[in-house]
Parts: sequence; C-alpha cells; structure tokens
Amino acid sequence: MAGKNQGINPTGPWRDFARARRQERRPFNSSQPRLISRILKRALDIIIAASFLFFLSPLLLSAAVIVTLSDWGPVFDSHRRIGYKGKEFGCLKFRTTGSDATTDAHVTVVGDILRRSSLDKLPQLINVLQGQMSLVGPRPITKEELPHYGEDAYAYMAVRPGLTGHWQTGGHNDVSYRNGISLDVEYLSKWTLTLDFVIMAKTLSALLSRHALLPKVDS
Repeated sequence: MAGKNQGINPTGPWRDFARARRQERRPFNSSQPRLISRILKRALDIIIAASFLFFLSPLLLSAAVIVTLSDWGPVFDSHRRIGYKGKEFGCLKFRTTGSDATTDAHVTVVGDILRRSSLDKLPQLINVLQGQMSLVGPRPITKEELPHYGEDAYAYMAVRPGLTGHWQTGGHNDVSYRNGISLDVEYLSKWTLTLDFVIMAKTLSALLSRHALLPKVDS
C-alpha cells in the first residue's frame, strides 16, 4: 500500500478525486442521506466544541497558566497536519516539553500529566471550531505520512481529521503505526453518525477512568 501514491500532491488532485467519487459506489459518495449526515456531523462539531470550550474554560486557562509558569515558554505547540481537501493546518496542543527542547525533547512534569490525561489535546477544540478538524475522525497526519495510505489517501482527505477516533479507542498509543492506518481506513469505510457517538462515548469513558492519571510504569 505504501508505494502506490508516492507522488501525491495534497491539494492538486482534489477535483479529479471528487469527479471519480461521483462515478463510483464508494463510502464517500454524495447520496442525500450521507450528505445530510455530514451536515449534521459538522453542526454537532460546532455545538459540542463550543460547549466544551465554554464549560472547560477555567481548566483550560489554569493549564495555560501552569504551562507558561513552568518555564516561561509558549503555551501551545502547533504541528503541521493534513486536513480537509488536503489543506495543511496547525494542529494545536498544550506544550508538554521544555521551551528549550531540541530533537531530544524532554517532557516536563506538567507535560507528562497533560499527556497521560490527554488534556494536552483540548486546544484542538479550537481547530474543530475553525473547521480544520472534527471531534471524531482519522488521525491528524503529516504530508509525509499521506503516501502510506495508498489508494485510500484521497478518501482520507475527504474528511476532517479527528480530535479522537477509531485509532484512539482501538488502543490509543499501544496501536502500531500500520494498525493505526488500518483503523483509519476501517473508519473511513464504515462511517456513520452512530459510529461517531460510539467512539465519543468510549473516549469519554477512557478519559474518566482512573488509569488515565496513573504514572507510567516501565516494563
């Protein structure tokens, strides 16, 4: 699957892809029921993301202050990722490494807590409101990773990457890279609003679990 689309241009082939999809019976056709579901998905993204940002604003502000005071560095890290229709965007996270971090970045004490609790991803609610991400979707990936999706690369660009997704509820960081791609492709082929709600419920359950805050134990 890796060598099939080595020359992918994330933005150029979009029209050809859309035209081909209209001629095929594929998961992202433009049938009216699916179109309505995708409109509802975007509406739910906006409503839920805005609600979370409002109700979690004290937590977000507290985390921002603590991250800043830990070493007087920037609050956020912004990583370039491929989004809807192949457009790159800055995927936000709370900074979890030292402000002077190089290639051998060291995770701060505060950053370790943010990562283990997944609170470092909460700024991505801003990406959701801006239309760059969805609450549920495939993983946000880099332009360099896109060829590994092979013939499914364009299906990937037909949706917004997710703050959470099948890849996370399927095992989170324990999922191998290859299996993570398989989970993304499975999500793309089976997507429904019901599946999104199931994934959100599983994610919320995992976040509320006491295991999210337990310190890591080396095996």
